[in-house]
Amino acid sequence: MTNTRSNIERILDAGGFVVTSECGPPRGADAEVVRKKGELLKGVVDAVNVTDNQTSVVRMSSLSSCVILKEMGFDPILQVVCRDRNRIALQSDILGAAALSINNILCLSGDHQKFGDHPKAKNVFDIDSIQLIQAVRTMRDEGRFIGGEEIKGKPMLFIGAAENPFADPFEIRAPRLGKKVKAGCEFIQTQCIYNLERFERWMVMVRDRGLHEKCAILAGVTPFKSVGMARYMKNQVPGMDVPDEMIERMKGVPKEQQAEEGINICVETIQRLKEIPGVRGIHIMAIEWEEKVSEIAEAAGLLPRPQLP
Repeated sequence: MTNTRSNIERILDAGGFVVTSECGPPRGADAEVVRKKGELLKGVVDAVNVTDNQTSVVRMSSLSSCVILKEMGFDPILQVVCRDRNRIALQSDILGAAALSINNILCLSGDHQKFGDHPKAKNVFDIDSIQLIQAVRTMRDEGRFIGGEEIKGKPMLFIGAAENPFADPFEIRAPRLGKKVKAGCEFIQTQCIYNLERFERWMVMVRDRGLHEKCAILAGVTPFKSVGMARYMKNQVPGMDVPDEMIERMKGVPKEQQAEEGINICVETIQRLKEIPGVRGIHIMAIEWEEKVSEIAEAAGLLPRPQLP
């Protein structure tokens, strides 16, 4: 136990099942946008991810948005990508987050800038996500920077990362998770799960390596709003695995009922994920549909959330 004051860590230590969600910061400086999203998630989740210029589109900084949510009583998860900062800036932000009592960090490589709104921007990738995990772990546990110098005031952060069980080649996905766990990762949030059969096979490989005992697996879900969204996720989003039968199910209901059907699929998915050995929580990524997170959590039997001191 590291006692970072992370809600995720405390619930896991007590043997509980964690629920997290996501808040995408606005493309402007209006703090009310973050607060309105936060209001929709109050009492529904244990911690909230704040994305870091997701899809390489410029937005309010993750750290600033985390502070706004912290003021509302949330336990934010600071997402940090290696795309935009070198090791000096990354370590500086890690210290700053810890100083502001941000309790969790999610270490990511980041989408390539050519997919975003500034395709001519210069990327950094001074270190990769596994090296970033290792850096945070060393800063916290050994009190040393990447360069080896001593830190005066260690950052206390619960360390997470992302993993995609659906990317190819499939055989390397569990070993890749093993590298992140070895680097110091303590919780994993997965890519959106639609192909449950493949996720279950990945979990077998994870359990065979004992990784679920060293790192909490939080299974990611995203509800479809329409059959058009389901097709987009299947055909346009790299690394996404949407089975044909799921598209057919969405097509099989009238347009005005497709959002409800998407919620039904999401709830059924969560109920199956809860039964898979080694799954320690659910990460609900509603993608600008935060008002549905409470409905999904309630229907999936994830409420009420534990009351922490």
